[in-house]
Amino acid sequence: MPTVGLLILSNIFMTLAWYGHLKFFKGDGHSMWMIIFLSWGIAFFEYCFQVPANRLGYGLFTATQLKLIQEAISISVFILFAIFVLGESLRWNYVVAFGLIGAAVYFAVAVK
Repeated sequence: MPTVGLLILSNIFMTLAWYGHLKFFKGDGHSMWMIIFLSWGIAFFEYCFQVPANRLGYGLFTATQLKLIQEAISISVFILFAIFVLGESLRWNYVVAFGLIGAAVYFAVAVK
C-alpha cells in the first residue's frame, strides 16, 4: 500500500533529522544552529513523503487511524535506528510499550 510505504520513508528521514546528530555529530564542535539547520534540511524530505502519504491515505483511513499507523511506524523505525545506529539495547519494557501501541493501531484500524 502506497500510504504505508510513504510513511516508512517519511519516518526514516524524520528519525535521521531528530536523532542522527547524536551519532554523526557527537562532540565534534559543530554549533547547535548548524545542527538545527541540518536537521531542518533533512526534515524537508520527511514532509515530501508524509504529506502525500496522508493525502493518499485519507478516505481509506480516518485521520486518527493515519496518525496511529504513523506513530507505530515511527517507533518501529526509531527502535531499529536506536539498536543499529546508536548501539542501544532493546529492553523488555520497550517491547511491552511497543506492543501496547500495536494494540492501539489494531483497535483503531481493524475493529469496527
